[in-house]
Amino acid sequence: MKYTNNFNPTISDTKLFNEIEKEKKDIGYYNLVYQDTSLFKEYASSVKQKNIMVIGIGGSTLGTYAIYKFLKHSKTLSKKLYFLETTDPIDIRSKIEAVDLKDTLFVVISKSGTTIETISIFKYINSLVKCDKNNTLIITENDSKLKSYADKNSIKTFDIPKNVGGRFSVFSAVGLLPLAIVGLDIDELLSGVKNTHDSFFDKKDVFHRLLKKARFFTEYKNRFNINVVFSYSSRLEGFNKWYIQLWGESLGKIDINNTPQGLTPIGIIGPIDQHSFLQLIVEGKRDKTVTVIKVDDFYSNLKIPHIKLEGLEELDYIDGLEFSSLINSQADATIESINNLNDIPCDEITIDAVNEEAIAGLMYEYELLTSICAKFMYINAYDQPGVESGKIILKQKLKK
Repeated sequence: MKYTNNFNPTISDTKLFNEIEKEKKDIGYYNLVYQDTSLFKEYASSVKQKNIMVIGIGGSTLGTYAIYKFLKHSKTLSKKLYFLETTDPIDIRSKIEAVDLKDTLFVVISKSGTTIETISIFKYINSLVKCDKNNTLIITENDSKLKSYADKNSIKTFDIPKNVGGRFSVFSAVGLLPLAIVGLDIDELLSGVKNTHDSFFDKKDVFHRLLKKARFFTEYKNRFNINVVFSYSSRLEGFNKWYIQLWGESLGKIDINNTPQGLTPIGIIGPIDQHSFLQLIVEGKRDKTVTVIKVDDFYSNLKIPHIKLEGLEELDYIDGLEFSSLINSQADATIESINNLNDIPCDEITIDAVNEEAIAGLMYEYELLTSICAKFMYINAYDQPGVESGKIILKQKLKK
């Protein structure tokens, strides 16, 4: 008799934690919290250019963009950060035309060193301006072809650890270096990472809420297959994009029993999508969980003025209200309306403030959540064979 099955037994919290601790010895993102940032800060202080242009794609840019987008309007930064992350010719030209290339540091990021999108853009930049040791920085693996190119041309390089995957690399040189160059406090970023790391591995608040959340997501994955992150701040747009890559590329896999798995990530912004996607959540198919992310302190006292508009007097009750209070009230109303239905799983995350520690803690928590879900689902969170096959096909087509 032959017998096969896909009955994965539910893993216990204790066994899962032991598996994560074991994995921590080999998977590098867990331990980035312990790194020395002095070389990053030393290099950052030497950069004279006012424009910093990151050339990369996916994990090489999304995390950095998420943090920069969240913080840039609350900080007085000495430099501006730009991202060339697509082969769309209109996007490339429009961004380049907006920047003084003679006053720009080009930061080329590719873990493998042979990413077609990244190298193609770098080639184009080289046709416009001479890229050399004076205006170029390369971040890659220490034995990549891009590293060899940098060494031959005396261009400064920083390493991406081999055991740190691209979508988990934001707290390596990939993210910390560009962010340090523009003037953000990378030690505060790592402080936020450490707070989350310690709370999880010391089995405190983060440990308990992540295991509960991950267990629900995976045990009910066939019913609630779509995970919606509803961020009530436009500053979290970059975080949403980063989350979508992290979640989709890590959890869309074949499990140990050769069964396709996956949780579909959706990132939306409140209150904009409150007037569109919320309708689908409330009256659509019950296949979605919702996580609402709020910001407690926006560092802004912008208010709705006491202005009379003829015919609109019935809305005068909003006069004098701070916009930060309004947006958080909108978030609370959304949460209450969802909870009142009693059949849509919903949780709420409140970020303390718009600062380095808060955004880094949130992002590291989502990295941990991703790893935990993968353990529950019996998949490898850190490879991407589905993406690699597409890269191979692309290369074959371009070589013809």
